[in-house]
Amino acid sequence: MASVDVGILLAEQIKFDLTGGFSSSIGKVCAKNTVFIENGTLVFNGVECDEIVITPLSAESRFTLHDVVIGVNFHWQRKESQTFMGELRFIVESGMVRAINRIDVEDYLVSVISSEMSATSSLEFLKAHTIVSRSWLYAQICRKEKNATACLGWENDDEVIRWYAREDHTLFDLCADDHCQRYQGVTRSLNPNVERAVRETCGKVLMYGDEICDARFSKCCGGVTERFSACWENVDYNYLAVLRDSDSGEPLPSLSTEVGARAWIEAVPHSFCSTNDKGVLSQILNGYDQETNDFYRWRVEYTQEQLSRLVARRSGIDFGIVEDLQPVERGGSGRLVKLRIVGSKATRVVGKELEIRRWLSESHLYSSAFVVDRVAGDGNVNFIIKGAGWGHGVGLCQIGAAVMGEKGYSHSAILSHYYPGTIIKSVKS
Repeated sequence: MASVDVGILLAEQIKFDLTGGFSSSIGKVCAKNTVFIENGTLVFNGVECDEIVITPLSAESRFTLHDVVIGVNFHWQRKESQTFMGELRFIVESGMVRAINRIDVEDYLVSVISSEMSATSSLEFLKAHTIVSRSWLYAQICRKEKNATACLGWENDDEVIRWYAREDHTLFDLCADDHCQRYQGVTRSLNPNVERAVRETCGKVLMYGDEICDARFSKCCGGVTERFSACWENVDYNYLAVLRDSDSGEPLPSLSTEVGARAWIEAVPHSFCSTNDKGVLSQILNGYDQETNDFYRWRVEYTQEQLSRLVARRSGIDFGIVEDLQPVERGGSGRLVKLRIVGSKATRVVGKELEIRRWLSESHLYSSAFVVDRVAGDGNVNFIIKGAGWGHGVGLCQIGAAVMGEKGYSHSAILSHYYPGTIIKSVKS
């Protein structure tokens, strides 16, 4: 695989600048440009067309897209101007302009590693994450080439079960946001440490048997990683296991029970990812990620009225007054796979983990590893949600892995910890 197509943003109108020389499939291009839709057709420099392809004339050619939305539907959502290299293509998708960047895989990875975390992280952590990101990418492309599709859930009078997969994308390989892997062009990819990590691991992927690993990762596992089926379709992989994020050798308690989950979440057990070291975190997290500082253990509180309005708005279901939140099923990390919401007008079971997080927050709860307390007072009921971790918790824990790198673990040791039974191999692009 020499190149990958990345969908960058969706808008009615896109403004962009070109530097270093480009050619266009529809004629002359200039420094500053705008693409918009008129009567369902792309319009660029007064010319209407179905597709626009802008090709760089040299390796130094760059394009800058303005008002790129990042962190879509997350609490850090915002707009940025971002600079990219490679080919730029515009198409119409669902009545909007879609920008697609075709770029060499290894150049793409330099950006991903810089976009996913600070480029000042330790070299061994950067190497580990590069191999993880390359493996994930190759695994997704292989699934697409096999025409693999995943059932994305079901809905009936009793349950709303949904999950979200990269198979959502049909016009390009993957998107540039957290739904797939953060890709923010060359805007943050100027650190030589990142380029060294990509260069020294070029072509290397994680393998389990004869297959490239679907190497998932999240920000903070909360002290224990989760299995694949707790978050996505009902299949599991031996290398995506429930394991303690520690080198202590202490046994992992049963967290799929309510007693075990509550004891774990209300405690602060030692884990690689339990660090509060601002120096380490500043190496791992980009500026907007550092706006979140309570990711290992966190707490959210709603009044009954607030929760009822929130759940109705986020789910589209009129529950009336929410009377209870009842755990139905937990994964091995204590994450809720199914949650029953009991209301005065309706009751539903919601899953999987991301849908639960979406229904109970204006953006997303940090994770579905939480317990709920109903506290009565002044004639009202407050719901206190106490949770652990940030993200789905499957595979590599970014903060835990970064701490391992700071402690002197090699990239191969980091990968063996989070993906047991895997080996590193080189594959042809």
